[in-house]
Amino acid sequence: NSLVENKGQSFSQVAAFFLGKKSGQDKGVSLTEILKLSKQHLKLVLVSLFFSILIGIPIGVIATKAPWLGHLSLFGSGLLQTIPSLALLCFLIPLFGIGATPAYVALFLYGLLPIVRSTYTGISQISKELQESCDLIGMTSLEKLRLVFLPLASVNIMAGIKMTVIINIGTATLAAFIGAGGLGTLIVTGLALNSNSIILAGAIPAALLAMATHVVFIAIDWFVIPKGLK
Repeated sequence: NSLVENKGQSFSQVAAFFLGKKSGQDKGVSLTEILKLSKQHLKLVLVSLFFSILIGIPIGVIATKAPWLGHLSLFGSGLLQTIPSLALLCFLIPLFGIGATPAYVALFLYGLLPIVRSTYTGISQISKELQESCDLIGMTSLEKLRLVFLPLASVNIMAGIKMTVIINIGTATLAAFIGAGGLGTLIVTGLALNSNSIILAGAIPAALLAMATHVVFIAIDWFVIPKGLK
């Protein structure tokens, strides 16, 4: 965008420059370029997911202790979901500038709702009798959380995490509009060059990445979810 606005180049010239081509040529996209952008895309998703889990699960746990806080946290994270992805990225530019940082923040915020809600729902569904049994045998709050509540809620929590991964892989394609890289770069470039092949070179790997990541997290279920709940 800077080369177009400040240097007077056309979108086709800029897109061709970043693809290492002469303007007007369309020889497709190399596998090396696709792999490089896929790594950037995956990094955007996984880093933001890590912080969504790190913050979202504790918020979900705390929300079960105070109903008013639970409703407030769910309302707040739900409100963020109503903001269009591209608009949220633009809102964050004055705070964090152009590049990967606002993309990480936006994806982190979008990932909160599924994780907070799944954690809150999973723990809230644990029966009162079981909670009272934990108290009767003298378990501390931390022991109840670590040994009983989180394991029993793990099915719900993992479902929320998988949903977040799929949502963020799709949303991360928009990060290319603010210079954050990823597979969205090819989609934006293809739109500028009016090249379906370049658009598909970004869209197809993004779809495959979503499916592959989903399969990986299904495998993680076997290590995270207690045997009795499978």
